[in-house]
Amino acid sequence: MPSMSEIIAERTGLGDADHAWLKAVVAEWQLLADLSFSDLVLWVPDTDENVFWAVAQIRPTTGPTALIDDVIGDLIAYSPDHLVSEAYLSGEMTRTSEGKLQAGIPVDVHALPIRRGDRVIAVIEQHTSQLGVRAPSSLEQSYLKTADILARMIAEGGFPIPDEGDDALGPRVGDGFIRIDTEGTIEYASPNALSAYRRFGLIGDLEDENLAELTADLVPVTDRPVDESLRSVLSGRSARRAEAVAGDAHMLLRALPLTRGKERLGAIVLCRDVSDLRRRERELVTKNATIREIHHRVKNNLQTVAALLRMQARRIDAPAAKAALGEAMSRVESIAIVHEALSQTFDESVDFDRVVDGVLKLVGDVASPDGTAVATREGSFGVMTATMATSLSMVITELCQNAVEHGLAGQSGVVIVRPTRRPASKGVSGELQIEILDGGVGLPEGFDWRSSRSLGLSIVNTLVAELRGTLDLGSNPDGTGTRACVVVPLDQPAR
Repeated sequence: MPSMSEIIAERTGLGDADHAWLKAVVAEWQLLADLSFSDLVLWVPDTDENVFWAVAQIRPTTGPTALIDDVIGDLIAYSPDHLVSEAYLSGEMTRTSEGKLQAGIPVDVHALPIRRGDRVIAVIEQHTSQLGVRAPSSLEQSYLKTADILARMIAEGGFPIPDEGDDALGPRVGDGFIRIDTEGTIEYASPNALSAYRRFGLIGDLEDENLAELTADLVPVTDRPVDESLRSVLSGRSARRAEAVAGDAHMLLRALPLTRGKERLGAIVLCRDVSDLRRRERELVTKNATIREIHHRVKNNLQTVAALLRMQARRIDAPAAKAALGEAMSRVESIAIVHEALSQTFDESVDFDRVVDGVLKLVGDVASPDGTAVATREGSFGVMTATMATSLSMVITELCQNAVEHGLAGQSGVVIVRPTRRPASKGVSGELQIEILDGGVGLPEGFDWRSSRSLGLSIVNTLVAELRGTLDLGSNPDGTGTRACVVVPLDQPAR
C-alpha cells in the first residue's frame, strides 16, 4: 500500500507547504472523526484534475465504522454529481441525506474542502453509519455540534491549530470532553470529564462553572505557581496544553478554540486522568534508581575483591601463583567495568564500546607492566544487554590477555579488537563478529586449542557456548601472528 507522501509526490502537483498542511490535518483529524462518529478519507487531486486519490483514512473510536475496507491508494474519476468533485470545485461543504448502502450498511456521506490560504488543496470525505439510528443523547448532540464547527474551520483554513505537546499521550475525545463558551463557562461536560474532575477533588457539578477558575481552585496552595498558566490554558483563547496536579491526582488538559471566521465561538477542552500513569512512572524511576545503585555497589565490591587479589599477588613470590592471581584480578575487574556502565544507564542495556575500551586499557596495564603492548579497538560494538555484555567482556579479556602474554610474548606490539555487526536478513538473525588480532609469534607448532587445558580458553569456550556462538583460533590472513574470531547471534534469549 503506497504511503500518503508517495502518492502526493508521484501523482499530484501539491507543493511542500501543501503537503505539510495535509500532514498536520491528518495528525489532528482523529478529533473530527470521534466527534462526528465518522470514517474520514482524505482525497487529493491528481495532476489530471479529473482524478482524485485516497491518501489517508481513519475510523472513529466513539462509534461503529462505516467503511469496512481500506481505500488508501484508490482513485475516483471526476463526476459533477460526486461529492468530492463538488466540494473541491465549489470550495463549499457538500452533504447528502440519502443513506446509501456500503457493504449493506446505510451510510451518510459528506465532503468538506481543505483550504490553505485562498486555495482548496484536498477534500475530506465523511462516512457516517446510520445503522440503528436513534435520538441522540446530550453527549452526542454536543459532539456533533462541535464536529460541525471543526468541519467549517477546516473548510475555512482555520484548523488544525498548531500547538506543542505529545499527541501519543494527549487526551482524546473519549477521555473527557468539555465545551466552554466565550467567557470560559462550561456549557457541557461528558461523564468521563466529570469523573476525572471528581478524582481531582471536585465536589458538585461542572456545568455553569468557570472552568479556569474551578480548576485553579482545585490545585493545592503549594502548587499555586501553576495557577496563572492553568487560567490561560483553560480560557480557551488559544490552542494550549497543560498538566494540573492536586496531590496524587494528575490531569492532562488540552484546549482548542472554536471559531467562525474571526468570530470566537468558545472552545473545547479535552481532559485525561493520568494519575495511575504518573504513579507507575514514579515507581519505575524509583526502581531504576535502585537497580543503578545495586550495580554501583556490585562494581565497588568487585573492585574491592580485585584490590585484595592485587595485594595478595604482591606478597607471593611464586611466579605461577602471582600470574594466576593477576589473571583472576583482570577477570573480576572486567565484570566490574560492565556494572559501572550499567550503574549510569536507565535500563539493562549498555554502550559496549565504553566497556571494551576500559577492558583493553586494563589488559594492557596488567598483562604488559612495562607498557610496551597496546590493545586498541577498531569499529563499534553498539548497545547490548547486560547479560551479553558481561559474558563478552570476559571473552575479550581472556583473548586479549592471551594475545599480549603469548602472542606478543612480552614484546612490544599492538593487539587489535575489530567488531563487525552483520544485520539480519532472509530469516537469519543478526550476528556480531569479534576479531582479535596480534602480530606476534603465532600459535605453537601442532597446537590444538580445542583440547588445550588452559583455564582462559576453557572460560572462553564456555561463555561463547552459552551465547550460542562459535570460536576459531588461527593465523592472521597474511600468515603472521594469531587471529581469534568469535561470532555470536545478537538476539540472545533473556536469562
